[in-house]
Amino acid sequence: MIALGKYNRLTIVKLTEFGVFLDGGKFGNILLPKRYVKEDMTLGSQHNLFIHLDSDDSLIATTLIPKAQVGECAYLQVKDINATGAFLDWGLAKDLLVPYGEQQQPMQLGEFYVVCIYLDAYSGRITASSRLNRHLEERASGFTVQQSVNLLICGQSEMGYKAVIEHTHLGLIFRDEAFKPLKYGDRVQGFIKYIREDKKIDLSLQKKSGDAKSDLAEKIIQFLQQHNGVTHLTDKSDPNEIYKTFNVSKGNYKNALSLLYKQRRILITTERITLVE
Repeated sequence: MIALGKYNRLTIVKLTEFGVFLDGGKFGNILLPKRYVKEDMTLGSQHNLFIHLDSDDSLIATTLIPKAQVGECAYLQVKDINATGAFLDWGLAKDLLVPYGEQQQPMQLGEFYVVCIYLDAYSGRITASSRLNRHLEERASGFTVQQSVNLLICGQSEMGYKAVIEHTHLGLIFRDEAFKPLKYGDRVQGFIKYIREDKKIDLSLQKKSGDAKSDLAEKIIQFLQQHNGVTHLTDKSDPNEIYKTFNVSKGNYKNALSLLYKQRRILITTERITLVE
């Protein structure tokens, strides 16, 4: 069975002057044009090749590597716009269509957008959409708290940053969890922080652990000892400065300071943290 818009392992069944033909089963032979044929492609050999549609909507193979395949999300640039929609550069000779009805907002030439790639049920063509909530799940399924996940930043709200989770779901990184600058289209490693009662997913850029607070507290003590017992990084400091120094979020830093203060190991003012001798 051929998986359109994905890699398929296919056998070469015919050699010609204009390319080689691959066994596509019930779909017939599929052409790999001559410009993509390599020396090791001989009669009967098998190869992993990407299958898409040519300008005549016929199946065709390529050795070019697309920036994403069906079932994935990617951050792609608009190369052309016409009456049909916007066309994105996804690494192949034939650009990827985003119909007007699948544009979250009107796309602009030269701009980049996070899109989901899917097979259109009506036309059978490989298509993209920036209306992510039409194609991705917003309710958790198959995830566990503290699970490591790959994220693609796909928007902002007053609460924080929206992210695509593993190409299949949408979640939210709250602003106080974003301890480093995040931009639309960024790919980052994250963790499932919490699954709400309504199954919406909260995300974190750091894994939480029972020892994390105390480990960070000891790092702060060591830092103070190395800097004459004083730091100007307080619980009011810029999150980016905290991240540059300790590689943690402002929220985690504040929690560790609170622990040290309760242990009477530091003094806290609005301008400095001082080590108690």
